[in-house]
Amino acid sequence: MKIRSRMLAVATALVCVTGFAQAGNLHVFTSDAEGFNTHSIWYDDGKEVLVVDTQFTPIQARALIAEIKRQTKSPITRVVVTHPNPDKFNALSVFHQEGAESIASARTAAAIPGVDAYKRYFWVNMAKAFTDETYPKVEPIRTTFEGETRIRLKSGETVTLIELPRPGISSTQTVVRIDQSGDLVVGDLVHTRNHAWLEGGIVNGKPQPDLAGWKADLQELPKLGNGKVYGGRGEFAPVRDAVAQEIAYLEQADRIVDRYIQQLGSRAVELKDPQKQGGHYAAIQAEFVKAFPDYSFPDLVGYSVYGLVQQKLSQQSL
Repeated sequence: MKIRSRMLAVATALVCVTGFAQAGNLHVFTSDAEGFNTHSIWYDDGKEVLVVDTQFTPIQARALIAEIKRQTKSPITRVVVTHPNPDKFNALSVFHQEGAESIASARTAAAIPGVDAYKRYFWVNMAKAFTDETYPKVEPIRTTFEGETRIRLKSGETVTLIELPRPGISSTQTVVRIDQSGDLVVGDLVHTRNHAWLEGGIVNGKPQPDLAGWKADLQELPKLGNGKVYGGRGEFAPVRDAVAQEIAYLEQADRIVDRYIQQLGSRAVELKDPQKQGGHYAAIQAEFVKAFPDYSFPDLVGYSVYGLVQQKLSQQSL
């Protein structure tokens, strides 16, 4: 009995010294197809909630917040934007209304207005899925950092934000590390067993894919954490498995697009014709489905592969 009492006293002392007894809880909210099956990851340390990525529209963000409030009484204090794609930043206003602080790298914050203008034009004028009034009005990021910053939560636990050195899925990329567990929340940098978004970052109003930079960023992940990788879509996997899978996917994607353009021969000029592009992008998507028959959401390829295709055409001076 005295031994048990002594062990309890030691445990209590450790809690007092460290500020917390155990790690908080990591949760996942996934939108419906209208939100592109996007994951938002949220971390509850028992005293506050940190959310990673906002969702595509305010409606989806409100569903995310409602889910958080169903599961915890901890207030939402922060929302982190991992990279400048609309499903990561479009609903910032909803989190600001909740009183949450928004955080992103300085480069991501600087890129958001240009990406917003590009995407707004597409959704309003080309897809005609929104009007200028109904498309989400993005608000500026309120807190920025450069390189790396550590957030100390109310429990005493820490979360570290690390900006990766190269463009990846987008022009800039932040990893959110849950320091207690070593889990990494990476946005769309990883889509385990789910097709990837191949448009590239939007820079000066144009898509700029960088598969080499993407792979280089992926190779940084095992140095940053040894838990699971929580990507923007798809499944979650141990860091080394997730990295190996994504690199293999990108290398195969590069080969598929190269092969398709080469097989077209002189007809490759059709890829620059707005009247004929759609059919070719659908055919490329079908090639991806053959190569990855058990991967989810192949429509992401059809929507986004134009970025990679047009980059390769410009390099060939077609």
